[in-house]
Order: sequence, then C-alpha cells, then structure tokens
Amino acid sequence: MVIIHQRITIIRKSKPVEQNVNEELLWLGDALGLFSMRDRDKSCFRVFIELLKAAKLKRPLSSDEIALRLDLTRGTAVHHINRLMCSGIVVHEGKKYLLRVSTLSALVREVQKDLARTFDDLAEIASEIDQRLGL
Repeated sequence: MVIIHQRITIIRKSKPVEQNVNEELLWLGDALGLFSMRDRDKSCFRVFIELLKAAKLKRPLSSDEIALRLDLTRGTAVHHINRLMCSGIVVHEGKKYLLRVSTLSALVREVQKDLARTFDDLAEIASEIDQRLGL
C-alpha cells in the first residue's frame, strides 16, 4: 500500500482590491499556503509562474531548466519544486515537473477535492474512534 503525504494549507485573506494579474497570482499562492514570508526574492512564486507557463504549453520542465530560466541554483529550484509537490499542485513525469492540471481554476478544484477527501477520511476515523470509546 502506498501512503501519500500531502500538506495543504489554506490561508483566509482578503482578495486584492485592484485587478492586477501579478497581485492576484500572489494572492492565490499565498491563500494556498505556497509561499513563505522567508522567501524574500519570491523564488517559489517565480518557480510557480514558470510551471504555470509550462502548463499552458503542456511542456514539463526539468529542475535544471527552471533554475537556468530563473537564475537560481539547482538546489533552490529543487527545494521550491519539492514544496509545491508536497502541496499537491506539482507532479513529476520522469525527471521533469509540471503543474498537476493545466489551468488555475482546475487547480483550485483539485485542491478542493483533496480537502473534501481528507475531511471525509477524518470524519470516518473520528466516527470509528467514537464507537470504540462508546461515545
């Protein structure tokens, strides 16, 4: 049996007031808990954008390609790719990476399904524990 660990963080915050694609993308990533305050040069955001561009072209990217395009070390690129993979929004095909789906709206729907499945599992286990404890 394969055990999948996925960390999904949802942060409720006010939507951007002004319509600006860059600000909206930052808000979306922040709301999904993808970017940390420690990332001063927004390298994770830039990796996310690079993968979004690649998704539009349906062309997976290697960590070396991402690092080269963004002028990052390969280690930094891999660190951010792994973070995005742990959140469940990036998958790997061979030695290349891409967003799990090709649009942001589909991505949000997939995260929503992941959360629903997790809450269903939580409710099932909680009910079983309640029964065993006679609650």
